[in-house]
Amino acid sequence: MRLILVGPPGAGKGTQAGRLVEKYGIPQLSTGDMLRAAVAAKTPIGIKAKEVMDAGGLVSDEIVVGIIRDRIAEEDAQNGFILDGFPRTIAQAEALNEMLESNGLKLNGVLELRVDHSKLVDRIVKRAEDAKAAGQPVRKDDDPEVFKQRLEAYNRDTAVVVPFYEKTGLLSVIDGMQSIDEVTASVETILQGLDERV
Repeated sequence: MRLILVGPPGAGKGTQAGRLVEKYGIPQLSTGDMLRAAVAAKTPIGIKAKEVMDAGGLVSDEIVVGIIRDRIAEEDAQNGFILDGFPRTIAQAEALNEMLESNGLKLNGVLELRVDHSKLVDRIVKRAEDAKAAGQPVRKDDDPEVFKQRLEAYNRDTAVVVPFYEKTGLLSVIDGMQSIDEVTASVETILQGLDERV
């Protein structure tokens, strides 16, 4: 089962990915984590990425796709994976498709957690208040102003991949404003349908 999770920050992707990892035993692949791991392991592509990052540059799509290619060749990803935070652009989506095809693989589905953006800000404010009340540190991302900037960046950059995947017939939209368990149930229903299609 090879999936992409799409949705704005705070939509619940991390929570749902965690449940999928537990249920299906497939890894959640975060490009940030993979980049850091490749750099730490000094893989050929990790060395390239480190040079770019040390020079203050942005790691190219080619390098990121190379890191994903190396990562999905590892044993724990043989039955599938969940990509979170990638692709962020049409160019990345196309590069990902080409890389998968060249390895004889394809995506099973793209799950979009669709949320009401104004309510999302309220949800984040509440999450910050709950953390404070429980005496826990508030995530830097949960500062409402920082969060609004991240939401704008998502709308400007990443939201464009949704119509791309809609055209391919891979996109399934889930109401991300439901409770966590209801979202999980919706995800399960979609995945059962994908199983029948594959």
